[in-house]
Amino acid sequence: MSMTPHSSSGDTGSRAALPPPIRVSDAAAERIKVLMAKATKPVLGLRVGVKTTGCSGMSYVVEYAEEARKFEDVVEHQGAKVFIDPKAVMFLLGSELDYRESTLESGFVFTNPNEKSRCGCGESFSV
Repeated sequence: MSMTPHSSSGDTGSRAALPPPIRVSDAAAERIKVLMAKATKPVLGLRVGVKTTGCSGMSYVVEYAEEARKFEDVVEHQGAKVFIDPKAVMFLLGSELDYRESTLESGFVFTNPNEKSRCGCGESFSV
């Protein structure tokens, strides 16, 4: 999968292109574009982050990004933009955002090399 260099909306100087903090799969990019087309308000893409919750300590957050926020990294793949909450970058570095669909469930899935454990229900993780 090819990736375009990511950018940071708070970056004011020039620097060599860094690898993106996360990878976005082809399936995730397609799903993001579908969700953007169905949104009731204009959106730029999806925002990903983490929040403190659950039995293992943290969970992933995925929401519409209506605007770019200061210091966010932006990863674009196949026309789909993913905005990364700057407070979450250190927990998401090296992760892949994928979209999976099966008979029983569908949703975005994070493959995160930083995870040390996950709760039994799969809703939260620790690093």
